[in-house]
Amino acid sequence: MLTTLLDWFLHLDRHLAVLAAEYQLLVYVLLFAVIFVETGVVVMPFLPGDSLLFVTGALAAKGMLSLEILIPLLIVAAVTGDILNFAIGSAFRERVKRGYRFRLIKAEHIAHTERFFERHGPKTIVLARYVPIVRTLAPFVAALGSMRYATFLAYNVAGGTLWVVSLTIVGYVFGNIGWVKDNLTAVIMGIIVLSLVPGIVAWLLERHRVRRADRQA
Repeated sequence: MLTTLLDWFLHLDRHLAVLAAEYQLLVYVLLFAVIFVETGVVVMPFLPGDSLLFVTGALAAKGMLSLEILIPLLIVAAVTGDILNFAIGSAFRERVKRGYRFRLIKAEHIAHTERFFERHGPKTIVLARYVPIVRTLAPFVAALGSMRYATFLAYNVAGGTLWVVSLTIVGYVFGNIGWVKDNLTAVIMGIIVLSLVPGIVAWLLERHRVRRADRQA
């Protein structure tokens, strides 16, 4: 099973292409589900987001999927996913105030997201769309911090729309380039690596901060 999952991860474009050719409706349902869960379920930040949007755009460029269907469908998935995430955070708000700790969510991930909010304010809901892990935790932390729902919703719709449209269109445009068509798996892996860079940098900075605090103590 592990081998199968690894093969799907490494050759996402190939498997989606096969599914799109034989079960196009199923592919749309699958894409909606992955984007919705990745943004909506706070313990699932490891699912593909940026790379998946790029692949869907590239497949649309090949005529295997419809861009006119993909963009509104995935915008709805991204926006409603964040709404669910915010609702979960709201449900846990009072328990967190009483000292409740989440076993399935790393404390440092929440702390990093909170610092993101301190720097960028409500714009975090938009900017976090392009930062793995923070993207999944931002609505949750926003709710814990008692952000007004109307404010959250406005930034959520703007961020979800910008994220889906930008990455899907980039995939669509570059998907028509010969080299990208022939090396799509390598391009996807590159996007995944680049998307991990902010998280790695944040982890290194957090380690440095903790060590400095220990030395001062």
